[in-house]
Amino acid sequence: MSAPTLARHHAAPRVHPFPGAPDTAPTVVLAPLTAACTPRLGRRALLHEHRATLATPRRPYGPVARLLFVTMDLLYGRRGTLEKFMVLEVVARIPYQIWENAAYRALGRRHRDAGLAHRITERIEENRAQQDNEQWHLLILSELVAARGGGRSWFRFRLLPWVMAASYYHLSWLLHVVAPRRAYRLNADFEDHAEHTYAEFVAEHPELEAVPHRSAFAARYGSHGSVADLLRQISHDERMHKLESERYLDEAPLR
Repeated sequence: MSAPTLARHHAAPRVHPFPGAPDTAPTVVLAPLTAACTPRLGRRALLHEHRATLATPRRPYGPVARLLFVTMDLLYGRRGTLEKFMVLEVVARIPYQIWENAAYRALGRRHRDAGLAHRITERIEENRAQQDNEQWHLLILSELVAARGGGRSWFRFRLLPWVMAASYYHLSWLLHVVAPRRAYRLNADFEDHAEHTYAEFVAEHPELEAVPHRSAFAARYGSHGSVADLLRQISHDERMHKLESERYLDEAPLR
């Protein structure tokens, strides 16, 4: 079942996000390779993409991203936990919100340039879909944490995430105004870190394969047979967001 998105309807090229993969690997059809069309994968494809993530080196993170990750480790521990992932998802949608608002302002200034206005409109749709996707991650992880009786500390799971989100909002806004490419690079680092962290967590917890996943949000985000497959799907979503930010780095700015 597909997640709700504002997907553009183009012919679907057959693309694999890891060029050079063997021909026998299960093919994932992306239409196009954009977070606005984040695909829901079946179990076989999820297992393949999980292995691909584990086999792929992480991006060389910049100093701001490294500082963010160190701060999270100090506050919530170095080990991955569902509670820590929930906090990260509070922050994850913020850049897309800022980019969407900036795109709307650009559209108001440049609406007479039909070509540029079309690109801006596509960017608005992409950023809205990215926000929605990250929001589903937050809701689903909050549901998992609540079911386990975790995340009850008001300070660690209410106040601190709010402070982090407010700080990250201002940082992301400033970077996007002053140096948009740095904002996109930071977000690519953030999403790459999330992709690998989720994948490593699943690899370190094989018992999650036997934990069934039942969610009130399954009809909107998609259903999965196990918590392991759910987290594999979220990891793959984060890869799509990373690729989107990397694409923005190569495109002309929307000015």
